[in-house]
Amino acid sequence: MRVLIAFDKFKDSLTAAEACQIAARVISQSHPSYEIEMAPLSDGGDGFCQVLTESLNGSSIEVQSSGPCMEKLHAPIGMVETIQIPSEALAHLDLSPTVQKIALIEMATTSGLSLLPPERRNPWETTSYGTGQLIRIAIERGAQAIILGVGGSATNDLGLGALSALGFDFLQNDGSKAHPPFPSRWKEIEKIEGQTPQSMPPLFIACDVSNPLFGPNGAASIYGPQKGLSVQDIPQMERLSHKMAALLCHLCQQSIQIAETPGAGAAGGIAFGLLVAAKVRLISGIDLVSSWLQLNEKMAAAELVITGEGRFDESSLAGKGPGTLVKQSLGLGKKTVIFAGSIDKSLAMSCPIHEITPEGQLLPEALSKAGTNLAASISKHFQAQ
Repeated sequence: MRVLIAFDKFKDSLTAAEACQIAARVISQSHPSYEIEMAPLSDGGDGFCQVLTESLNGSSIEVQSSGPCMEKLHAPIGMVETIQIPSEALAHLDLSPTVQKIALIEMATTSGLSLLPPERRNPWETTSYGTGQLIRIAIERGAQAIILGVGGSATNDLGLGALSALGFDFLQNDGSKAHPPFPSRWKEIEKIEGQTPQSMPPLFIACDVSNPLFGPNGAASIYGPQKGLSVQDIPQMERLSHKMAALLCHLCQQSIQIAETPGAGAAGGIAFGLLVAAKVRLISGIDLVSSWLQLNEKMAAAELVITGEGRFDESSLAGKGPGTLVKQSLGLGKKTVIFAGSIDKSLAMSCPIHEITPEGQLLPEALSKAGTNLAASISKHFQAQ
């Protein structure tokens, strides 16, 4: 039996790689003759840099950066040679033949929600500055193109923090600079100056959301509350975001209509800020990862596909890695099994789906015991076969 194990992360408990390793260990113990292949998933969020870099045996450098509240930390930048990248993945980028070195950056490693305990999550006081630092360092290290995964952010700053790290100044009423321009300081900012580095290479944002920047489906309304924004503060965040977006568009001589671009609201609007100031390209994270990891070929060779993530629900089937993998796997007629920390029990799935968390186990314990729960659930499934 050839088995493909392709988990995404179990948020706040297991990385994608850890989940895959647990599954491989359990299955190998009960079925030592099975041929197992692992392909950890990421759609642009946590694990994006590690998954893509390690899959091609690229190099990773740890650099000093700033966290979402400007605390000092170290974050990785992956480096891969274009000659290593599968042609199907390169097709998503449409790069010049002269590009040989690509940097991989993950916003979650420096501006991520997982870096903050729940009581410190507050998008008025978080910034994407550290992500901009990683972009700048990648340029300094000779990257000829950059792929930025933007899932799992703690911010709602329109990417202005990142632009601050890339050379933009945000001038307040008294003439001083807001450094970085936390949203809590937006009332005082009256002018933006600066531009991206002359040496800025092509920059691609890997994301799988289609939200615009503003409105009921925008960044603040949809994602703000999970980042600590109170529902009562959403209108004020919207108003100030409109103000800052207009200032940035005026400086860069761009249309405010960019805010309506599907995906402009990704990661607290960092997609919007970089679209306006750096003319980046938005690409599908799961499509890139799927082609990068050659998942189609691996699924075709497998007889059984095992996947899952922290929670499997309707959103999983609307563009996320595991949901997309399930659709493709079933379309190929493969046996498919899903394991998740929690599941939407209203989902009608045509393959087995297991909620690994024992009934009655509270969330804090479920997170701390996710590895044990996953191993037990997989073992139980295979014993029943």
